[in-house]
Amino acid sequence: MVVIMKPGHSKQELEHAIQEMERGGVNVMISKGAETTILGAEGNAQGIDIEKMESLPGVERVMRVSEPYKKANRKYHPDDSVVEIAPGATVGGKKLLVVAGPCSVESEEQITAIAKEVQQTGAQALRGGAFKPRTSPYSFQGMGYTGLDLLEKARAATGLPVVTELMSTDDIGYFAEHVDVIQVGARNMQNFDLLKRLGKVNKPILLKRGLSATIEEWLMSAEYILAGGNPNVILCERGIRTFETFTRNTLDLSAVLAVKRQSHLPVVVDPSHASGQAWMVERMSLAAIAAGADGLIIEVHNDPVHALCDGQQSITPAQFRELMAKVGAVAQCVGREL
Repeated sequence: MVVIMKPGHSKQELEHAIQEMERGGVNVMISKGAETTILGAEGNAQGIDIEKMESLPGVERVMRVSEPYKKANRKYHPDDSVVEIAPGATVGGKKLLVVAGPCSVESEEQITAIAKEVQQTGAQALRGGAFKPRTSPYSFQGMGYTGLDLLEKARAATGLPVVTELMSTDDIGYFAEHVDVIQVGARNMQNFDLLKRLGKVNKPILLKRGLSATIEEWLMSAEYILAGGNPNVILCERGIRTFETFTRNTLDLSAVLAVKRQSHLPVVVDPSHASGQAWMVERMSLAAIAAGADGLIIEVHNDPVHALCDGQQSITPAQFRELMAKVGAVAQCVGREL
């Protein structure tokens, strides 16, 4: 249930409304937007008399919320959330965020060279996997902590904040200290113990949609992090599993629109994992921006043919430079900017 206060309500009217809700047996979340103050009920709101609430001075209207996600719900938080990933780098609002880098860290020379290339082209953050979840146990699994050290060196050389995937709850403390944005991969989207622990971390969390997750399931996973006390959640659409085999996954751009209607959380798109084809990345990126995405996370490699991971979906720094020029043009058409 949400209680929408009238514009210009007094402090006393707000406190009275909160007290009445608490008497009904719920905790009250207060969300203050540019023009609207909303009170959200956490818990079972059956004990609240809606007619009485609506008659209180300062209350404009009362609505029941049917969706199971509360803190992620736009009804509780009408304004778009803007998440700061580093000083001067945000996602949400008018500015678009572009994250770029290789699928995995392979060497200091490789990750630093790519970081410098994408930074000069306009990327605001560096992606790179140190711990890699792979379908085959014989595939390259990443460099682990050594890879994290190399990401830190690339950050020092370029100033780009680092986005990388967390695999285990055992590593949360280390990631919280050394990583700017903690990524939860598609396979861990419903690792609820991990999500609960990340709710206690004061770091932005990039939450990728699961391979076969519905939009509601995706938002419920975000709810775990938000309910734990961490408001800095960024959603990432990276394609879902369908019957189609031509592409690696099926990019669901309708999910961008659906989520932004239902939730205030920023949404970025990963066209690299969604398509699995480097030649598709540019057009899928432009389509994502046109559809309302708040940013992109793109795989860029200086030698895709010899990449240790996902070379077939990685574009070169030169291709990334061409893409960024076109992203800027599309962004202007939809009222956004890089």
